[in-house]
Amino acid sequence: MSRIFDIRIWMSLTTVGLLWGQADPPSRVARLNYLTGSVSYRPDSVEDWAAATPNYPLTTGDHLWTDQGSGAEMHIGSTAVRLASQTAFAILNLDDRTGQFSVSQGFLNVNIRRLGDDESFEVDTPSGAISLLRPGDYRIDVTPDGNSSMVTVRAGEAEATGGGQAFPVHSSQQGRFSGTDQISSDIQGAPPPDEWDQWCMNRDRREYLAAQASEQYVPPEMAGAEDLGQYGVWRNDPMYGPVWVPTGMPGGWAPYRYGHWAYVLPWGWTWIDDAPWGFAPFHYGRWAMAGGGWVWVPGARVGRPVYAPALVAFVGGRDFGVAIGIGGGVAAWIPLGPREVYHPYYHVSDVYVRDVNIMHVTNITNVNVTNVTYVNRTYVTAVRQDAFVGARPVAMALVRVPPSAVEHVQAVTVVDARPGRESYLGRPAKPGVRVVTPPATVMNRTVIVRNAPPQMARPIAPVRVAAPVSGNRPAVFRPVETNTHPAMPPNNAGRYSAGVPAVGGVFRPNNDRTPANAARPAATTPPPAKTSPAKANQPHPQSKDKPKKSTEEKKDEKR
Repeated sequence: MSRIFDIRIWMSLTTVGLLWGQADPPSRVARLNYLTGSVSYRPDSVEDWAAATPNYPLTTGDHLWTDQGSGAEMHIGSTAVRLASQTAFAILNLDDRTGQFSVSQGFLNVNIRRLGDDESFEVDTPSGAISLLRPGDYRIDVTPDGNSSMVTVRAGEAEATGGGQAFPVHSSQQGRFSGTDQISSDIQGAPPPDEWDQWCMNRDRREYLAAQASEQYVPPEMAGAEDLGQYGVWRNDPMYGPVWVPTGMPGGWAPYRYGHWAYVLPWGWTWIDDAPWGFAPFHYGRWAMAGGGWVWVPGARVGRPVYAPALVAFVGGRDFGVAIGIGGGVAAWIPLGPREVYHPYYHVSDVYVRDVNIMHVTNITNVNVTNVTYVNRTYVTAVRQDAFVGARPVAMALVRVPPSAVEHVQAVTVVDARPGRESYLGRPAKPGVRVVTPPATVMNRTVIVRNAPPQMARPIAPVRVAAPVSGNRPAVFRPVETNTHPAMPPNNAGRYSAGVPAVGGVFRPNNDRTPANAARPAATTPPPAKTSPAKANQPHPQSKDKPKKSTEEKKDEKR
């Protein structure tokens, strides 16, 4: 049953591009992939805080707060950023080349695997702006009173700027900085890793090994690629080439059906999936039915794929609501299939349309396509509009779409629905539920920046641009090749003595999802203390099977 759809490109979000000061949205986001304890989130678009949601895409203007005994982890491509207990974190600028963040209190761990010559990574604190100049492992601490900051460089190279001075911190060094107008510094050798450092190192090691199962099929800078090997298998399809198949899916499962919608600027309506692996397959690539089930088709391999909020075609039409027994107020969509063009409904250039589709469509000459036949046209998912804008779980609000209704749908590329508070927060309203927020003194604390962040609808955080560096700037080594991962730390975290006490109040998670193909820590590694695992971070009940170990992984374990 073939149906020709009329595409109506909706460009009413032009003001979003103007607000962000750029014609096109950034090509990358920070995926919030791990939570434990009480973690709160506040987008730039609203004043309210809400409980953070796994798989949420974070971007410029977003804030996170980890409460006592809590923690969070996010990935920006292959870079991992982790927050320990009682950490106030904000994204000052995240675009194609810049990652700029603020920490006004708490503990941050950063593992950078690749850093191009035209890219920068900056962490701003009340005592100075810290630039991370090379791939490596870093930790930034800010005291509760905000009077001093510290950067520990396990591998890599950093530079702290403030008070008209620049202080290089080399590999295996630790720099302590205090003051604001006049910065005092103390550079010493890095102390042995404490319990939280070791946990972060073990996370890095496991994720690095898990990513090897998919590295020949998807680029490492694809957010969420590290999860694919753990929750599915790769195979070669005669029609689509390499495809990924999620394991353990129940009957009736379909893409973009088990999750909810949120409104994330500057893109707009964004899909947030429930599955622990549910990021890469819903923001890159396409879905198709092959071999009796759904397969994800990543498409051609590129250096850094462009993030999309949801690779679907929204459908509707005057008679569609009547055909499904609802007079109006329906939101419906279908997954895009291989080689089908994704038409953004937010304001973008023709270059962006080409880049966001390049993995599947290489020859786009006309973005205003009027006749498209979608391969997945019979797999329509529909909910009432109030459930859509209310960020409610789609699977619990499904509206039955009979086959006869498919004859009446038209692709509209966007739901004509006004976002509400729940849309921006990505959470349904729950009266009486208390959300933990950071102290006002911490949120209002000024941080020193080396590069002024972009102007948003309202200030992201109180910032002060560092005074120009006077005199001869200390030379900081930066190699020509900065796009390769540094040598993975040896699996011998247990050899470090307990010379540095564990960070006070830092969460001690014991609920990692250890991939089947990851090397176990050495027997001498002291186990972390037990905590009650957060439900959001448990292995997905629909994904139980694990892939077999590859030859390279077995060699790595022997080493």
